[in-house]
Amino acid sequence: MNKYLEQLIELSKLDKEIDDFGPRITKVEKMLKLSLDKERDLKLQAESFQADIADAKLKKAKNEAHLAELSAKLKDLTKKSALVKTAKEIKALQLEEEISKEQCDFANDEINRLDKIIDMKQTNISALQEKIADAVKEAEEIKTSIDSQIQAIEEERRNIYQSKDELISQMSQKILTFYQKIRKWALNSTVVPVKKQACYGCFMRMNDKTYASVLKQDDIVTCPHCGRILYKEIEEEAKA
Repeated sequence: MNKYLEQLIELSKLDKEIDDFGPRITKVEKMLKLSLDKERDLKLQAESFQADIADAKLKKAKNEAHLAELSAKLKDLTKKSALVKTAKEIKALQLEEEISKEQCDFANDEINRLDKIIDMKQTNISALQEKIADAVKEAEEIKTSIDSQIQAIEEERRNIYQSKDELISQMSQKILTFYQKIRKWALNSTVVPVKKQACYGCFMRMNDKTYASVLKQDDIVTCPHCGRILYKEIEEEAKA
């Protein structure tokens, strides 16, 4: 195989590995993000329940204050009933007393309802606290694992960059410029294999003359359709 073609194939593989590092790191970091999102959502739920409890306690306090006022009013009505003389006054006091008692019953029912809401929300918060603790522990474990994985990936990336730098130092500047010009638009499909007499960049079938040149691998051959650099894979050479 042509020396320059070998270098181009190797450079293309190194560039692809370098480009793959970004998605690999993103995939690893996504695990931590999902875990942190889970922890955040649980904490937001707990905060929502706390807000519900605060609201219920405020309403309960208002009802208790109203109940105290009604109790004082009923005592006052009891005192007044001992002083009234006419049937009309007695009837008016009785009606006012009935209304106050109904309001007391409503206030007591509302207080009981709010107590149940507070108890339920507190139970929910207790359950969430356990889940939050588990989520925090899980996130810490994932972060430790991710830090280790990213460190390994970064080490691998440094080695790949070093290999690329060494390869580039051995390459012809003219060949390297030619490669980089194609890579600007072809990206990681700058150098592609030929399979079944077709370019595996654009998947167009090439003529027999071009295909024969690719099989010889004496020169750098580009696809007549898309312009990518072509080569014949070793395993397919053996079959041929």
